[in-house]
Amino acid sequence: MALNYIFVGFFVIAFVIALLKFILTGDVQTFKDVTEGMLKMAEVAVMDIALPLTGVMTFFLGILNVGEKAGIINRLARIIGPFFNKLFPEVPEDHPAHGQMIMNFSANFLGLDNAATPFGLRAMQSLQDLNPSKDTASNAQIMFLVLHTSGLQIIPLSIIAQRAILGAESPSDVFIPCVVGTYITTVVAMVITASWQRINLFNKTILLWLGSITAFLGLLLWYLSGLPKEQIETVSIFVGNSVLLAVIAGFLGTAMYKKVNVFDSFIEGAKAGFSTTVMIIPYLVGLLVAISAFRSCGAMDYLIDGLKYLFSLTGMNTDFTEALPVALMKPLSGSGARALMIDAMKEFGPDSFIGRLVCIFQGSADTTLYIVALYFGSVGIKNTRYAIVAGLIADFVGVVAGIWLGYLFFH
Repeated sequence: MALNYIFVGFFVIAFVIALLKFILTGDVQTFKDVTEGMLKMAEVAVMDIALPLTGVMTFFLGILNVGEKAGIINRLARIIGPFFNKLFPEVPEDHPAHGQMIMNFSANFLGLDNAATPFGLRAMQSLQDLNPSKDTASNAQIMFLVLHTSGLQIIPLSIIAQRAILGAESPSDVFIPCVVGTYITTVVAMVITASWQRINLFNKTILLWLGSITAFLGLLLWYLSGLPKEQIETVSIFVGNSVLLAVIAGFLGTAMYKKVNVFDSFIEGAKAGFSTTVMIIPYLVGLLVAISAFRSCGAMDYLIDGLKYLFSLTGMNTDFTEALPVALMKPLSGSGARALMIDAMKEFGPDSFIGRLVCIFQGSADTTLYIVALYFGSVGIKNTRYAIVAGLIADFVGVVAGIWLGYLFFH
């Protein structure tokens, strides 16, 4: 239902704004901008997003199937089971979905977006197999998706690289605020969804796991904060890519050891890559075109100006308002938010308060609406229930945390 309102609302808003501009000023350019933007985004959704995703999906779903045949996914499920059994009570113990979800979270954690998506889509399909109502999102699917949209990542390498390109004096100075911001968003996402699902988080198992993860992140951040920029980037590149290669080699090697027909298993899993991509194309096109219409008509600019005015009335420091376009764009479009982040760093300077704050916003959450369309679309979910609301609330808390972190570290 939420997607219906968003989908229709964006087009209605675009039409009304374009019509008002024409009536009040005789301007017809907005109609042209909206129409051209819609057509361009429809092409981008297929040619630049869906088709490149097909190859990645085909390869990693093949590798994942090999891992399942070799029993590795079930082994991961048993290891993470005590924690996930509390967080996903609808999923049976030792179910492959546990292992697939941890593969997705781990890939996101290491910044391996290309690998995370196939693992996540496979996990969503496994959760859909357990779903008694196939067109309505289950509690487990919502919990998984909301946690995924929180975008937990240990080193925002792409942000650091972009800051270096634009001449920042210390490109990596935002990595601690980014990680703290995304961790806050993740915890809030978990608390919100658990409250909705009446899951008791004050459980010894959950508290032990969360405490261990928090301690690990704290130690890792402490270690990385003492390294020079070049070493941080080297560590990130080495860890992320070596882990991915180790997973692939480990899956294939273990399968060979257990006498699994590796190549046939790979082909069997890989066949799902193309069909999955074809299924999600309509969802991607619909939502991304609607977002394009909302942006092209100027609605985003009006929203930003309105928020700036409201904040100015409170008497509070409003230096952060110039960074709000990135915060508001992030749940809608990752590429759009990245473009706005780069524009802000160019305009204000990468080492300015705004230049750093936009980086924190970019690194503190993920593209909620895009992920909803991608993941739920891949399994034919039409009723998303409260998934979007929970994800957007977590995003809002992430924005507030990002502002706080920006003032704490850089203002």
